Amino acid sequence: MSVTAPKSPGVITTAVPARLDRLPWSRWHWTIVIGLGTVWILDGLEVTVVGNIAGRLSEEGSGLPITSAQVTGIAAALYVAGACAGALFFGHMTDRFGRKKLFMVTLAVYLVATALTAVSFSSWWFFVFRFLTGFGIGGEYAAINSAIDELIPSKYRGRVDIVINGSFWLGAIGGSLLSIVALNTDLFPANVGWRLTFALGVVLGLVILLVRRNVPESPRWLLIHGREQEAERLVAEVEEQVAEEKGRPLPSADREMTIHQRGGVGFGLIARTVFSRYRRRAVLGFSLFIGQAFLYNAITFGFGAILTTFYDVPTSDTGYYFAFIAAGNFLGPLLLGKLFDTVGRRIMISGTYLLSGLLLFGTAWLFDRGSLDEVTLTVCWCVVLFFASAGASSAYLTVSEVFPMETRAMAIAFFYAIGTAAGGISGPLIFAELTKSGVVSDTVLAFQIGAGLMCAAGLVAALLAVRAERRSLEDIAEPLSARGSDET
Repeated sequence: MSVTAPKSPGVITTAVPARLDRLPWSRWHWTIVIGLGTVWILDGLEVTVVGNIAGRLSEEGSGLPITSAQVTGIAAALYVAGACAGALFFGHMTDRFGRKKLFMVTLAVYLVATALTAVSFSSWWFFVFRFLTGFGIGGEYAAINSAIDELIPSKYRGRVDIVINGSFWLGAIGGSLLSIVALNTDLFPANVGWRLTFALGVVLGLVILLVRRNVPESPRWLLIHGREQEAERLVAEVEEQVAEEKGRPLPSADREMTIHQRGGVGFGLIARTVFSRYRRRAVLGFSLFIGQAFLYNAITFGFGAILTTFYDVPTSDTGYYFAFIAAGNFLGPLLLGKLFDTVGRRIMISGTYLLSGLLLFGTAWLFDRGSLDEVTLTVCWCVVLFFASAGASSAYLTVSEVFPMETRAMAIAFFYAIGTAAGGISGPLIFAELTKSGVVSDTVLAFQIGAGLMCAAGLVAALLAVRAERRSLEDIAEPLSARGSDET
């Protein structure tokens, strides 16, 4: 047994974290990845669909009195604002009531809001339910990232987290291709096709909901909240499954820790922990999130508008181009993810941010010279985002592993909300105006702002990134509940 009888009320000694970290990769881990990670596909579908249908929604006969700039500007900003609010609200609930309860609730919120978006009859209705869709997705970021990092062995944590967050772009590919079919007026009327894209999101969400029922609560969370017997039972069942699958006994866990159990953590303690005890890590988190948020939420929301404005690409064809850059976005995390566990966090985080920023500066220069057409611009973006996507995914990995377990979901939510609010709310509002102007220099400025912030974040990472590769979460940041911690 790895949980001994309490030495005093509310104090236990346990090897559960070490037992989880020493597990070899198994079918059980694939269940976690599929049940939790697939929601990013929905997020990618949502964001991409809206960007690609912006032109159609603004056309006569769409069924909505709305302009393209309102879709890529106001609606995009409201979606991100909802995601920020949802992250903060559900992040606190996740740390308080557990990962499993909240990742079921947040997915339900997403499903309802997306279904009601599909039946929009006026611009205000569309805006309201874009906000609420974002509210559900934002909650997912906190609940899912914290659960993934606490369930995946330390040896694989980096690559799994990077690839899962990068799976957003599988949804983007699907959304791009779906928009091509849905916007074909030979197949669907102009006021029906765009609604079907949102309806598909509901169908996919329902499938994920069924799979997710089999994902367990985090044993680490159970331990701290006085449910050590449940944590012990869960880990023992997993060990039995994995040992049977591998056909050999598991190695023994080599570490125990003593913790004080507690019911919850207040905002005051969270703030002191993040901004006093771990202030350098806080600066790192802010920098990474602001850089990637401007690049993605600000510019890629309007990629379809750039194609139609500067290259006269038909609205119905923008999905082909976006599917291409989305493929580059997914291949980046997929092919580079393992290096975050082998080469290391500091080199890979700083390298992906700096390289993507420099490449985007080069793209802006070529665009300003008139050297790019719609195909070569798309190729340039594909290369930029190959590296930027891995970097952006590492922002979520970073803030989910460098703060104590009791604050994990709230830390993810806080950095996501602040960073994304800076880049994801102001960005779409600013860049929607820049890209719709039809003035080359305005769009060049948009590119340069995104590139500059990515480079700045890369320099911060080069100085402050934590060497967290292959280390236990408890080694990277001692739990506040650990006996002897000065925060208990």
